[in-house]
Amino acid sequence: MDFIGIDLHKVSSQVCILSEDGELIERRIKSTRASFDEVFAGRPQARILVEASTESEWVACHLEQLGHEVIVADPNFAPMYATRDKKIKTDKRDARALCEACRLGAYRPAHRTSERQRKVRAQLLIRSTLVRTRTKYISLIGALARREGCRIASGGSNNFIARVEAANLSAHVMTAIVPLFESLRLLNRQIDEADALLEKIVKEDVVVKRLCTTPGVGPVTATTFAATIDDASRFGAAKQVRSYLGLVPREYSSGERQHRGRISKAGGSRARTLLVEAAWALLRWRTEKNKALYDWAMRIAARRGKARACVALARKLAGILYAMWRDGTEFDPHAFKYSDAAAVA
Repeated sequence: MDFIGIDLHKVSSQVCILSEDGELIERRIKSTRASFDEVFAGRPQARILVEASTESEWVACHLEQLGHEVIVADPNFAPMYATRDKKIKTDKRDARALCEACRLGAYRPAHRTSERQRKVRAQLLIRSTLVRTRTKYISLIGALARREGCRIASGGSNNFIARVEAANLSAHVMTAIVPLFESLRLLNRQIDEADALLEKIVKEDVVVKRLCTTPGVGPVTATTFAATIDDASRFGAAKQVRSYLGLVPREYSSGERQHRGRISKAGGSRARTLLVEAAWALLRWRTEKNKALYDWAMRIAARRGKARACVALARKLAGILYAMWRDGTEFDPHAFKYSDAAAVA
């Protein structure tokens, strides 16, 4: 069997092929389906190693359709590049290192997200971009109003235009911001459509519906968490989920010296950010449903401050959501007493 390493990039990619008879073939090709067909369509089945990246999934699927075995590897696995000179880095050296790692088996396969969850992630990313754009427009209009000594009444983003019109802004300011009104109306419609799509996902997805029963967790947070984790069975314990989401402390320890710092912030930031927002929402009031978690977090806040308590609660929520998904249960407020809430793993 031939062993192949591909260093993928947006425009062009470097290919290194080690044939069965020991011949080394190196080529640089365009990162297009036609170019991959030209190189790999006529070859016998080979084992191909690529790094996990933006382009890796479609390339892997395309090469698998051509009959090859494709491994998407974790780029953070240091032994994969053990044969590469660390002082000199080129695409050709990277492709050679991947080819050699493929031959030796010195790689750690990365999780390949399911097709369905990739689509959900794309929908969530589009919604997030729309919301951020609307927030920028609202902030800009508010800044222009304050510059003229006017203030816009507080309220929701859906009625922002009506509040601006009621603020009696000067004519030249209104003339300047009128073009933004049309953009805001369009953004509101698009965000409403994205929210309707999320509601449909919640109704159809049993896991997401179950996660939404947790205090502070809504459709956006639950859907993002499910899309990020993709498959709960690939984690052995909640501490692995918390580490995967970057919610565990960094550590630099040696001998008798132990040092733990801020959270690692490993992986994507979206799920982590939403869990922290959910924790802040949960800390706003104490209810019968969230009192165990609320009291647990407030004891931490009394010792370390509310910001650290919020991050600790976000970490706890990640473990609880994972446990609910793994066990197929809804949130039970009576199951989390003070000791239980601290022990959920």
